[in-house]
Amino acid sequence: MLSTRIAARAARASASKAQFVPSIATRTYAAPAAANSKPPVALFGVDGTYASALYTAAAKSDTLDPVAKILDSTSAVLKKDPKLGAILHAPSLSAEDKQSIVAELLKTAGGASGAGADTVKNFFSTLAENNRLGLLEGVCDGFAKLISAHKGEVELTITSATPLDQKVLRQLEQSVAKSAFVGQGKKLKVVPKVNPEIKGGLIVEVGDRTIDLSVSSKMAKMNKLLKETL
Repeated sequence: MLSTRIAARAARASASKAQFVPSIATRTYAAPAAANSKPPVALFGVDGTYASALYTAAAKSDTLDPVAKILDSTSAVLKKDPKLGAILHAPSLSAEDKQSIVAELLKTAGGASGAGADTVKNFFSTLAENNRLGLLEGVCDGFAKLISAHKGEVELTITSATPLDQKVLRQLEQSVAKSAFVGQGKKLKVVPKVNPEIKGGLIVEVGDRTIDLSVSSKMAKMNKLLKETL
């Protein structure tokens, strides 16, 4: 797994005691953006700020699509390897460790070369220098939302206790597409999620609207009613 390779590479880097001098210490993504590089929607939180900064940088360099592809791959790697998340959050990472992590992430996510590679490399290095590698998964999710908004898509998140088959997902997509929740000319982007804690039923999120039809929600309401009645 990537986490194992990163750990081994970091160990070799520490053993060599090579001096790592960040080549981008003065880089900043906070410069005013051109009108056409402004993020299409506002994101909140530190990871949202970084995702918006990356969007601006990618838009300015006309590499939105290739950067989005690299971040999608990065997100998949992070979700596949839970140990990697723990490594990224480790407060004791040295400069060599961070350099190794960035190199391995770029290699695994297909961002070592090609269109968008320089933008992503610079961004990952900035996260590493600012001790923000632990935000990477949130940044990937935030960037995906910005790309969806840029393409005129409305994200439809369907959370279930167990995976839903494609037929059910298509039926839900068709039902929501005809509703007032989706603006005219907008496209739906279906994002299925699994959360066993909801016990059963569904939680449907469209844009900033949430419809909670989960069993856990119904149980919570029932428990509240019982406490108020008894």
